[in-house]
Amino acid sequence: RQKLLDSLLRHLSDSARPLHGLVLLQGGEEQTRYCTDHIELFRQESYFAYLFGVREPGLYGAIDIATGKSILFAPRLPADYAVWMGEIKPLPYFQERYMVSMVYYTDEIVQVLVDQYKGFGKPLLFLLHGLNTDSNNFSKPAEFEGIEKFETDLTTLHPILTECRVFKSDLELALIQFANDISSEAHVEVMRKTKAGVKEYQLESMFLHHTYMYGGCRHCSYTCICATGENSAVLHYGHAAAPNDKILEDGDMALLDMGAEYSFYGSDITCSFPVNGKFTSDQSLIYNAVLDAHNVVITTMKPGVSWVDMHRLAEKIILESLIKGNILVGNIDDMMVERLGAMFMPHGLGHFLGIDTHDPGGYPKGVERPKEPGLKSLRTARQLQEGMVITVEPGCYFIDALLVPAMENANTSKFFNCEIVDRFKNFGGVRIESDVFLSSLVARH
Repeated sequence: RQKLLDSLLRHLSDSARPLHGLVLLQGGEEQTRYCTDHIELFRQESYFAYLFGVREPGLYGAIDIATGKSILFAPRLPADYAVWMGEIKPLPYFQERYMVSMVYYTDEIVQVLVDQYKGFGKPLLFLLHGLNTDSNNFSKPAEFEGIEKFETDLTTLHPILTECRVFKSDLELALIQFANDISSEAHVEVMRKTKAGVKEYQLESMFLHHTYMYGGCRHCSYTCICATGENSAVLHYGHAAAPNDKILEDGDMALLDMGAEYSFYGSDITCSFPVNGKFTSDQSLIYNAVLDAHNVVITTMKPGVSWVDMHRLAEKIILESLIKGNILVGNIDDMMVERLGAMFMPHGLGHFLGIDTHDPGGYPKGVERPKEPGLKSLRTARQLQEGMVITVEPGCYFIDALLVPAMENANTSKFFNCEIVDRFKNFGGVRIESDVFLSSLVARH
């Protein structure tokens, strides 16, 4: 909260605007499954979690810019809540647990905010409204009965609060580290128990059990991807239409992309390995191509380096390995010009990580999204800065929907050794992913 307050006051001062107003955010609400009374497991809205750390639904939170005081507004629950859901927590509980200055009920929000703003004219509320450049969805500004009594600013808060989230505090890093530690343990446990004949969802189950049993991680950062064989070329495998349900076969590669969430903060780790524990020469070629790209990027990246350049570096290393393996032929620089790397790695090299798996802030004002194949999928095109946490996740996939047109294209067909490429038709893909913190001089993962 203090970080936001400092940034907001600095912005208002630089803009010669009055140094008063109230930041107001609305927390998440519980959702039922369609028209039923089944309540889905609640997870707090991320910006609200960032500022207030509140795990319960239905709250509002405010920060007085002039005084720095923080206020929570909790719902006034009916008496029968105590029968079905447990103790109704008193207001001091929220004040102590979430370390705010004051707590009131949500039905008092208008009067409290008006009283808090006395002496400055019509009360001004800074509301959260802005574009998430990963989802292309807009954050929803707070709403409540009586908001028409206030002046509202919908443009100032979002870019400032988003930029605060880009740079992690020591406490945030500790939570991310814990999520990574328990997720890494779980990945190792899953690897040990992987064998032909089991189902992909059994690998997912082992991961979920380990992170919940030994880490208290009730939520995952995202839907688990447990892809084997040709499924490992499906970048977002694991969704409802492809639900991690293939039987593992001897000779398959496994690509497991899974991360636990702890106290809102996530991890994002991908491991690739042969189901039977023994690499074939083809599997070794592709695995080492991706591993080399992963390791060189982490060694090279540091504050001041362009993330677009790191993506190009990963592409070049993978293409060089494919040339050595006779999958591709020709000049590497010509391949880079034709964006051939995007045919094997269509996704971006990585993304910011924090409370959200794809943490916001990738494209602030002044940072343009590249338009070339592969590069346009980058979730950020910023220069790296100290304090960022970003994933490094190069991959190499054999996706017919990309390779067949490329092999038929007059500009790129000359690069393919079609006979060798055909050998990899059902190979799938390899991805290796680590979560990296940018310190003052180096990257740490």
